Amino acid sequence: MKAVQQEAKRSALDYFPSRINYPALKTASKDCRGCDLYKLGTQTVFGEGKVPSQLMFVGEVPGDYEDLEGHPFVGPAGKLFDRALEEAGIDRTKTYVTNVVKHFKWHPAPRGKRRIHEKPNATEIRACTPWLVAEIKLVDPEILVCLGATAAQALLGKDFRVTKQRGEWLASEHVERTMATMHPSAILRAPDPEMRERQYRDFVGDLVKIARVL
Repeated sequence: MKAVQQEAKRSALDYFPSRINYPALKTASKDCRGCDLYKLGTQTVFGEGKVPSQLMFVGEVPGDYEDLEGHPFVGPAGKLFDRALEEAGIDRTKTYVTNVVKHFKWHPAPRGKRRIHEKPNATEIRACTPWLVAEIKLVDPEILVCLGATAAQALLGKDFRVTKQRGEWLASEHVERTMATMHPSAILRAPDPEMRERQYRDFVGDLVKIARVL
């Protein structure tokens, strides 16, 4: 029973460096065993970009490409994300991009050559959240953008629904200007080209809103 309780209490905080700065946090995250996802992921995929930055994007979890390359948003969803940023007039090099969970979660039986990601559960999100909170403090963004439901619920509460409040300006405990929009991977999973294009245009529209207040 005692071992179970100790296991439940694990989190990223157990692996934090004594001195909090971006290089130290990123290095420390490589050894994180705050949840069991380190057993699945090839490596920790920490956030990257400008520190500090006016604009910070938070996604869900690294994907197959991100896990192998060690960088956030570099796979198909990352390429769509880059295209949308460019259309909206946002320079990605001046932003900071990260995920709620830093290790890739995937089903042990891969379909074909690609490993298909799975949504992180509440325990995994809770264990990893200290990394994200520390990133937000260091990046000190004026605008925080949640990409998808997992990021939005982690930062805005479990009852938040992106489908109902997508593209709205909200205040959060972290940043005065917060917005939730769809995750680029969700656009790629749209059932048909027409819906995919419609969702993409909505996504770009949200990014344009952000660009206007930068």
